[in-house]
Amino acid sequence: MTTSIPIGVTVNGADHEFAEPLSVRELLARLELPAKGIALAVDGAVFPKSRWDEPVGRGWSIEVLTAVQGG
Repeated sequence: MTTSIPIGVTVNGADHEFAEPLSVRELLARLELPAKGIALAVDGAVFPKSRWDEPVGRGWSIEVLTAVQGG
């Protein structure tokens, strides 16, 4: 019998757990966050859109950043 270990991540300061592995793109969809017009930082470093199909790592701290106009 295989037991899966939940994947715990923090997104914008809120803790989340997922029973199965998922990609960054799937994480955004599951949390109903937009996939366009945003940038991501993982553990304080920019996470390029070219890597969004990679699996989310356990314990990641993800910040979803949106552009704001003004000046």
